Amino acid sequence: MSLRTVQVIVCRLVTDEEYRLKFLSDPIRALTTLRDQGVELTSAEIDALIRTDRTLWSDAAARIDRDLQRSSWLAD
Repeated sequence: MSLRTVQVIVCRLVTDEEYRLKFLSDPIRALTTLRDQGVELTSAEIDALIRTDRTLWSDAAARIDRDLQRSSWLAD
């Protein structure tokens, strides 16, 4: 299990609105897509992220400064 990989995904779930919405809609697909793209993510890590209370991600995003978030309506 890679703590660094999990930290990156948790950070992305909190700061990337588009990814968070994809995850909340279909968490298995969102995480397995990352794994298929080469992100080192074990089945145990996927299960743990899916088991985490889903309200955490939106609640945490709402509590951090907007400057730290990437909103889906913003142009890259």
